[in-house]
Amino acid sequence: MLNRLLSNDLPRSRWLAALLVVLFLGLALAPFLFPGVKALNVAAKVLIFIALVASFDLLLGYTGIVSFAHTMFFGIGAYGVAIALNAAESPSWWALGQGVLAALLVSLVLSLVIGLFSLRVKAIFFAMITLAVATAFLTLASQLSDFTGGEDGLSFSVPELLTPGFTLMEEPLQTPLGEVDLNGRFITYYLIFGTVTAIFLTLLRIVNSPFGRVLQAIRENDFRAEALGYRTVVYRTLSNVLSASFATLAGCLLAIWLRYNGPDTSLSFEIMLDILLIVVIGGMGTMYGAVIGSVLFVLAQSYLQDLLRLAGGATEGLPLLPALLTPDRWLLWLGVLFVLSVYYFPSGVVGKLRERAARPPRARPAGGASGPAQPNARRP
Repeated sequence: MLNRLLSNDLPRSRWLAALLVVLFLGLALAPFLFPGVKALNVAAKVLIFIALVASFDLLLGYTGIVSFAHTMFFGIGAYGVAIALNAAESPSWWALGQGVLAALLVSLVLSLVIGLFSLRVKAIFFAMITLAVATAFLTLASQLSDFTGGEDGLSFSVPELLTPGFTLMEEPLQTPLGEVDLNGRFITYYLIFGTVTAIFLTLLRIVNSPFGRVLQAIRENDFRAEALGYRTVVYRTLSNVLSASFATLAGCLLAIWLRYNGPDTSLSFEIMLDILLIVVIGGMGTMYGAVIGSVLFVLAQSYLQDLLRLAGGATEGLPLLPALLTPDRWLLWLGVLFVLSVYYFPSGVVGKLRERAARPPRARPAGGASGPAQPNARRP
C-alpha cells in the first residue's frame, strides 16, 4: 500500500526513511507538539515551501530547465486569492474558489506562452528570458495600486471557518500531547497540510510515470531523446506548465495562511534564491530533497538568530566571539552553514544518504577478524 502511495519511489535508505517519518509526524502533529504562534507559522511555512520547491525541482532536477520565473507563478497564486477575496462583498468559499481558478488559468496561459516561445533557446538564454519576465511582472504588481495594492499589498478576510476567531469548542481540547485550541488557525493549518501532501504525492506520481522518465531522458541528453522520436519542446512545455500550476497552488496557500499579500511577500527575488538553496541542500532531482531542504532551511532562517543570541550570551567576556555570534550576523552564519552543507553533501542530503545506503559493505577477510586465511594444504 505504501509502495503504491509513493509511486514505487521509496527512500532507499534506512536513515532517510527514518528522517522522513519523523518530519512527517512532526508536521502532522505540529499544532499539538508546538502550540506557539511562531512555531505554527514556521510549520506552515515549511509546508508551503515543500510544495513550492518540489514543483521547481520538477523543472530543474527532472527536466534540466533553469527558470527564474517560478516566484512569478507563486505570486500569481497569492494575488489571485487576495484580489478575489478583497473584491468580494463577503469572504465566501465561492470567492476563494474563483481566485484559485483564475490564478491557475493565468499561470497556465503564461507558462504555455513562455514554454512555446522560450524553451527553443538553450540553458542560460532561457534563464535570462524568465528572469526578465519575472522582473517585469514584479514591477507591474508594484505599480498597479488600484488592482494589486501596490507596494502596500492587499489585506483581506477569509471564510469564517478559516478565521482565527472561529472556534469549534469553547474550551481547549485535552489530548495526550497537551491542550490545543480548535480554532480557525487549526483548521487552516490542516487544510494546508492536506493540500501539500496531495501535491507532493501527485508530483511523485508524475516523475515516476512514463512522462517523468521522458523528462529525465531529456535532462540527460535531449538530442538522443529527440532522435528516439520524442518532441522535446512539447515535453519541456508540459513540464513548465505543470511546475507553474503547482507553484500557483502553493501561492494560494500562502495567501490563505497570511490573509495578506504584497510584492515582497510572494514575488521577491529573494524567494527565488531561497528555492535554489533549498534544492541544492536537499538534493536535486529528488522529491524527498524538497522536504529535507525546506525543513532545514526554514528552521535555520527562523531560529538561527535565537541560537546566536543564546551563544552570544554564553560567550560574553571572551574576545571576538560575542561580536561574531551577534544575531545581526545571522546571514553570515547561514552562508557558512550552506557552504558546509555543499562541501559535505555535494549531491544534497538525500543524495548522500542514498549513496551511503547503496555502497556495498566491506568484505571481511576469509580468515575472520583474527587474521588472514590459512591455506588448507601443507607446504612441501
